[in-house]
Amino acid sequence: MEFAELIKTPRADGVVLHRPFMPTVEGTLCLTGHHLILSSRQDNTEELWLLHTNIDSIEKRFVGSLGTIIVKCKDLRVIQLDIPGMEECLNIASSIEALSTLDSVSLMYPFFYRPLFEVIEDGWQLFIPEEAFKDLESMTDEWRLSEVNKDFSVCPSYPSLLTVPKDIDDESLCKAASFRHGGRFPMLSYYHKKNGMVMMRAAQPLTGTNGRRCKEDEKLINATLCAGKRGYIIDTRTIAIAQQAKARGGGFEQEANYPQWRRIHKAIERSNVLQESLIKLVEACNDQSHSMDRWLSKLEASNWQSHVKEILTTACLAAQCIDREGASVLVHGTEGTDSTLQVTSLAQIILDPACRTIRGFEALIEREWLQAGHPFQQRCAQSAYSNGKPRSEAPVFLLFLDCVWQILRQFPCSFQFNENFLIMLFEHTYASQFGTFLGNRVAERVKLQLSQKTVSLWSWVNRPQELERFLNPLYEPNNLVIWPSVAPQSLLLWEGIFLRWNRSTKCLDEAYQEMVHIIEYNKELQNKVNSLRRQLAQLETEDSPLQTP
Repeated sequence: MEFAELIKTPRADGVVLHRPFMPTVEGTLCLTGHHLILSSRQDNTEELWLLHTNIDSIEKRFVGSLGTIIVKCKDLRVIQLDIPGMEECLNIASSIEALSTLDSVSLMYPFFYRPLFEVIEDGWQLFIPEEAFKDLESMTDEWRLSEVNKDFSVCPSYPSLLTVPKDIDDESLCKAASFRHGGRFPMLSYYHKKNGMVMMRAAQPLTGTNGRRCKEDEKLINATLCAGKRGYIIDTRTIAIAQQAKARGGGFEQEANYPQWRRIHKAIERSNVLQESLIKLVEACNDQSHSMDRWLSKLEASNWQSHVKEILTTACLAAQCIDREGASVLVHGTEGTDSTLQVTSLAQIILDPACRTIRGFEALIEREWLQAGHPFQQRCAQSAYSNGKPRSEAPVFLLFLDCVWQILRQFPCSFQFNENFLIMLFEHTYASQFGTFLGNRVAERVKLQLSQKTVSLWSWVNRPQELERFLNPLYEPNNLVIWPSVAPQSLLLWEGIFLRWNRSTKCLDEAYQEMVHIIEYNKELQNKVNSLRRQLAQLETEDSPLQTP
């Protein structure tokens, strides 16, 4: 297919561009196979280069012969194009809709992008499993690299090289894989150097209504326990949902078959609920009513902050089991590709100071998201403005980044990177010139030959001139475990994402944040008053004469 077939009107003059926080610009609009471009001869005006893949939806309006296209982007920006001529406007709108909804991955911009910078470090080679295993080998000799999944037949969503207990052979791994949803058998996620405890991740066991068991699966996860130690299985579903899964062939670990493991259910919402929550949140953030009560009501109704709290609470629990209880942990939900990865990733940020550096955080994303099979292509196909019926879309990774931002805000000196780094990652997951987030799993990326045909995001980010924008000037290496607060007053709306394109709502948020600080200050004063009262009461007791019988 030729892109020219989809472009009915490649160019239009006299187009007026309106965009947030920037002056109105009149210029020439051009449509290419991958970009919507508006350039102007006016002095000191910045050109608009918008990837078609960043467009979530468009709206058309007409007043006489003047047409207007409202472009709503996946990065939550909304821009307006005023186009003279109804026919031109209709043709451009039709072309944008066609170019922004192409299904073929190989037609996307990363396959056509040629960098203008010199690639000093190939990002595709930075975080290969062999290198990560060398670090593990320096701490313990109880694990090995297995090639059981070299052709992706045992587990299509796992990488070809897997870190597994040394005492478990490949035949046992295959049997354990047949007992887990999608073949996602328990595999190493994190090794805690301090006490040798580990965190593993998997998908739900296929116990079904008959209570099926698998000796190889039991042996596999027991191989990670130290002598005399117990472990915790953190299931990211409610007990009711886990019970219902049995009727569909899924289920959970029966305590009789896993006597050394205690199962804990910590409910994290499924993807369809999260997508609806994002849509409601963005709608609240775009509310122009200027009413604090109405805005707060909509914000609460979105439940976004509740999801942030649920995820952080579960991650803190996993970290607490490992660091304070001295117990190993297995995390899973249903498929093990969404809430499971949120929990294992955040737990590592809490526990491991290396994950709070730029390079360490990149390695975490590669290991726990890209190589672990999070379906980025599906989850990020639509954002908050799409008119289409949601299929598999969900802001799972955005919620993870929001949780990271909450921890960063609470521990501003413990992270090498700043908020801009997290915002950049959010933008590139939805639309990018780089191939890093294309595809849903490693097997797809290998088939697409992304490492040969596209440039890695890390090749660009890790250049010294780019890194400067993402460095946190307050950073001081902190080797301690950090414990974030999940109290409601400690979790704020991430205005850097949700309010950056909306000035009026930003004022409401600033008032809201001020109100939160006032409430916190009043609570602190009240605590001090109560403390003084207790001290006075104690002094009065000490000064009173002794009572004799």
